[in-house]
Amino acid sequence: MGSSKLRKTCSFTSLLLSFLNFSLFILSASSFAPTILLKMPPTSFGLALLMVSGISVLSSFVGFYSQLTHFCFLTHISLLLASLIGQVLSILALFTKERASMSLLKSPRDPKEAKLLVRLECGALMAMCMLQCVVLMLSCAVHNCWVKDYEELNAEKEASARKRSRRIAEVQEESMANATKMAEMKAKELDEKMKHKYGKWVKTDFEP
Repeated sequence: MGSSKLRKTCSFTSLLLSFLNFSLFILSASSFAPTILLKMPPTSFGLALLMVSGISVLSSFVGFYSQLTHFCFLTHISLLLASLIGQVLSILALFTKERASMSLLKSPRDPKEAKLLVRLECGALMAMCMLQCVVLMLSCAVHNCWVKDYEELNAEKEASARKRSRRIAEVQEESMANATKMAEMKAKELDEKMKHKYGKWVKTDFEP
């Protein structure tokens, strides 16, 4: 009962994680647009923002792959943490120092449009940051479920192997016991035959 409940919980958590990874992928892909619209080719600060979005997209891809294959967990976590650090730093730069960020981006657009795009980028990064925090926690929970499932499967395999070895030992004992019984029966039959045969010879030799 406990293992079935655990598997149901794991399957629901895994499904939720897939949905969040997909949402993160869409959000990360859409976060490229404001930076590209501000200035193309982008400045060094714009490239840094694009790199943060790129790492987030890559982390969502690796998250999908990790769920399908149960591999690359550490790579996924490392990418999530790197993306989170980049997002926090970008949010701090865009939110607390908006004017300095706009001057670093050097957008040729109208200041109002540039400010709107910067705020859109900041909002997208905030949403990505919150989503990635949830993805990080759920990824750890799902990985913990995988480890427990693996341990349960190993325990079941060991138990079945022990049962099989016991059955084999019992069958071997039974076969050995049957073999000894058969050998004893054959020995008794042979003794009886020999007694019967040699008993006749003794009788004929001693008859008057």
